[in-house]
Amino acid sequence: MAQAARDRATRIAVIGGSGLYQLDHSAPAGTFPIQTPYAAEAVELSLEQTAAGAAWFLPRHGRDHSVAPHRINYRANLWALHQAGVDIVIAVNAVGGIADSMIPGALVLPEQLIDYTWGREHTFATGAHALDKHVDFTWPYDRDLARTFDAAAAMLDLPVHRGAVYGCTQGPRLETAAEIRRMQRDGCDIVGMTGMPEAGLARELGMRYACIALVVNRAAGLGGGAITHDDVAKHLREGMGRVRALLMAALPQLIGGSD
Repeated sequence: MAQAARDRATRIAVIGGSGLYQLDHSAPAGTFPIQTPYAAEAVELSLEQTAAGAAWFLPRHGRDHSVAPHRINYRANLWALHQAGVDIVIAVNAVGGIADSMIPGALVLPEQLIDYTWGREHTFATGAHALDKHVDFTWPYDRDLARTFDAAAAMLDLPVHRGAVYGCTQGPRLETAAEIRRMQRDGCDIVGMTGMPEAGLARELGMRYACIALVVNRAAGLGGGAITHDDVAKHLREGMGRVRALLMAALPQLIGGSD
């Protein structure tokens, strides 16, 4: 990355999920490739200018949504952000609603997660083992960041749900009704496919990590019928405007306090 880009680079990054492929439609983005040890191709980060200042942006699935959840190179993505100087990561995730209150359109700031994924490259600790490789993960989401978004939501008079448990499944297929019943028994409130290993990798790199989840469907067996792409797309279109509003309301405090 050029020195000029380093000088402008912020320590805040937003990882966009389904439906969020650019941080701010009104601001053109400069794109910077960053090589990592975890992929032959570079990870392309966008440096976007917002009213609050610059923020890095990375579309998790690619700008054309061509990368399935289980094929995302989470290690390369998080390593690239770390190399760019990022120490605060805001993840945006589209999820299904399990708890009764998690209806389509709801915004959620999860507090806990349960990982049901398998076979993903989930750690940077692949060399010599040591006791300090066991990072504390008691609270997977940064609670101070969640409070910042909670305050921004209150300022916007935008309802958000706190204290939820995010259950992360393998995908790319959606879950069965029996799997959702199991997740209910486990205490999950929402279900998605991209929350892990992203959150764990961020913790290994010492980056503060928070999630803004948008509920786009009732989970399998809870909505009275099949989950359709048209319904999901409708709630993505309607909900991502509120997600952007919440991000833009919180970024001034995050960017201003990141130095």
